Amino acid sequence: MDTEYINYMALREKVSDLIELLDGMPEEEKIESTNYIKHELHQNGPFKDEPVDCVIWEKQDNIKANDYNPNKVAPPEMKLLAHSIMEDGYTQPIVTWQVDEKKEVIDGFHRNRVGKENEAVQKRIKGYLPIVLIKDDRQGRNNRIASTIRHNRARGKHTVDSMSDIILELKNRNWKNSRIAKELGMEEDEILRLCQITGLADVFSDEEFSRSWDIENAEQPDFVPLDEFTDFDESEQSRTVNTSDETRIFHKWEQWECQKAGFYANTFPGKTKDECIQLYADFLADIPRFKSAMGSVISEWKHSCEHYLSNQAMNRIAWMGQSAMCYDSGIPSVFCGGYNLLTEDQQKEADNAALEYLNMWLERNGREPVTMEQANPGRQSTIY
Repeated sequence: MDTEYINYMALREKVSDLIELLDGMPEEEKIESTNYIKHELHQNGPFKDEPVDCVIWEKQDNIKANDYNPNKVAPPEMKLLAHSIMEDGYTQPIVTWQVDEKKEVIDGFHRNRVGKENEAVQKRIKGYLPIVLIKDDRQGRNNRIASTIRHNRARGKHTVDSMSDIILELKNRNWKNSRIAKELGMEEDEILRLCQITGLADVFSDEEFSRSWDIENAEQPDFVPLDEFTDFDESEQSRTVNTSDETRIFHKWEQWECQKAGFYANTFPGKTKDECIQLYADFLADIPRFKSAMGSVISEWKHSCEHYLSNQAMNRIAWMGQSAMCYDSGIPSVFCGGYNLLTEDQQKEADNAALEYLNMWLERNGREPVTMEQANPGRQSTIY
């Protein structure tokens, strides 16, 4: 009889003894002991670097939700999740980290909710939830946020507004765009678009978007990009949208027609970046075509126009051009650098056309017309 077989039989005998010992324990003690055994096997096993190798059961009262999860699930999907857990059981653990005496959720926010809020599920799992703990070296808040977003994005689930809030926090913690992109599995252009959507002007002030469609001799932004700070007061450096103007109209991004048309996309199907930029330049140089598109925008994009064109603090001339291009051909605003390919005379002609249609919208909506300087204040980056 070889040694391997002898060891195998000895192990089976010990496991049988262990199971017999566990069977005689009260339920809570049995769960704690089972968790201990799993942990010890994990620490001494070949997959100790993989959190999923050790799923343990934690009391629900010891688990708390995080305050940054960008994934939202609609009521029908929540019901489906609860039904799935009822029928199939928990097939995925909740990813957590240790904070003080609690385990905080990194991924599995809604699996956590079902276990706590669905009475039938809660009764079946005896007031516990299945969890795994992330690696000890990944427990800083930045790493946890990044982990949550990676999990959500891998499933294609996150909301734009919450993602933008998270990016602002990471920027305020001095993360550069390149690091955010790497950690969150995003393109840097996507980070820029998310910042645009919620008006985080300080976050993308140094990007190409803010330098496009510049009016000659325009004043430069009066703030420094956050990437250039090493020690600063977050409360002083963080800016928000222009909320002080009582005449401004706000709409949620889901209502913006420009967003639905692809205004904030990062690419355009079948075209390279250089081709899109050139198409943008060709469009702006064709004044009749440009005016026709702007006429459609101010007539058909009610929510977008109200949200953007009532904002006196932003470059409304630029937005007129970018929205018209998106309406006409679907080219996203990220390629607005095509404006810089125009001659000086072409730029002035395009600027004047944009001002004409901006004032047309303002007058139609009972507002005073503006000058070029008023339509394009010095801060080029405040397009939100």
